[in-house]
Amino acid sequence: MKFKIHRGTKEIGGSCVEVWTESARIIVDFGMPLVNPDQTQFDAKVVKGSSVDELIAKGILPDIEGLYDVSGSAALVLSHAHQDHFGLINYVNENHQIYLGRATLKLIEITNIFTNQDWAIKNARHFESGKSFFIGDIEITPYLMDHSAFDAYAFLIKADGKSLFYSGDFRIHGRKTKAFGWFSYNTEQNIDYLLLEGTTIGRVNKPFPTESDIEEEFVNVFKTSKGINLIYTSGQNIDRLVSIYRACKRTGKTLAVDFYIANILKELSEFATIPYPSKKFPEIKVFFPYRLSRMISSKGNEKLLYRFKNYKITKEQIGAQFDKTVMIVRPSMLKDLEYIKGLKDGTFIYSMWDGYKKEKTTKEFIDFLIGKGMTEKVIHTSGHADRDALKRMVEVLNPKTLVPIHTFEGDEYKKIFTSTKVVRINDNEEVTIG
Repeated sequence: MKFKIHRGTKEIGGSCVEVWTESARIIVDFGMPLVNPDQTQFDAKVVKGSSVDELIAKGILPDIEGLYDVSGSAALVLSHAHQDHFGLINYVNENHQIYLGRATLKLIEITNIFTNQDWAIKNARHFESGKSFFIGDIEITPYLMDHSAFDAYAFLIKADGKSLFYSGDFRIHGRKTKAFGWFSYNTEQNIDYLLLEGTTIGRVNKPFPTESDIEEEFVNVFKTSKGINLIYTSGQNIDRLVSIYRACKRTGKTLAVDFYIANILKELSEFATIPYPSKKFPEIKVFFPYRLSRMISSKGNEKLLYRFKNYKITKEQIGAQFDKTVMIVRPSMLKDLEYIKGLKDGTFIYSMWDGYKKEKTTKEFIDFLIGKGMTEKVIHTSGHADRDALKRMVEVLNPKTLVPIHTFEGDEYKKIFTSTKVVRINDNEEVTIG
């Protein structure tokens, strides 16, 4: 069995690992880059209008023979629904099978509807945590992981009597910590190679706040805030939305989400116990941003608007009860917020990765809210593993060789994992597991 990391040995994002034997080939993740070679922010618009050959020449698409036409037989295996792990799949020929979790496919489909993206997965195959499946002579066992993305997996890959473990993106301080415990008890040990993500490995060596800690921080702010509470967080970070919901329930607040988030919560409630706008969760109300509502209607998807009409809350109602309302917001709602009363003396809570603040639209959005007399607070924890969690992964798997991936700080691995053989490889370097 051989493998090649096409991108990820020295950067975060754009993950893509090729694994093959003499008779089978798989591609684990097929992500959009987050950065350029000089580590400046990658502009996804550069891929539009470019041919496959042009994107391969630019180093954006991996050079994998047969993947972009009908001549190849490789299958894709996707770990989760973050774009830096699946965002280039549209260039893969539709005849290739794509293996992914059921909820992951649902998230991609919802994202297609609510954005101008069109990630088509026409040859989907689903897997379940802990249940092995074969692609040719390659055996793959997915393991559900705790991550800020819902339905995220790591993979144990075996062939020719050898083993490779791909950690994907994971953590142990979210709301799915039991998943890591189950994995620890059920997975194999003494694997040959571990490809271990190190997104945050260079950060301060102390445990990250748990989602329960985040919930407590929200509770404290909700109790003391004199005005409305606006929160900017990812609409697909289900752990964070649950933390916010629980904090609202504990403090007697109404949680107002837009119909995009409402649809995500409703669709994913099929896979887990998740609060969504319904009689069962009366604390959740739904508002309808003008710009988004118009776009969805123009696409002929009015049903996504009407399904939550019984739980509607208007801008006027929010303004009338501003001190009892917690509202999930984002920059595209700026015009809607101009018509909501009660922003003065309210609290704006930023609950995402700090790097997004560099984006022009985010900066303008925050400046607008601060200009309206709101106080800014940051309440957040990472969606990725802290050092303790990385060490636990290594302890569980006891790999013969550890390879850094999904990191800018691969040199840190040898300092931290002193009892394990650490090998730094380069993008596009072929490795034979001997």
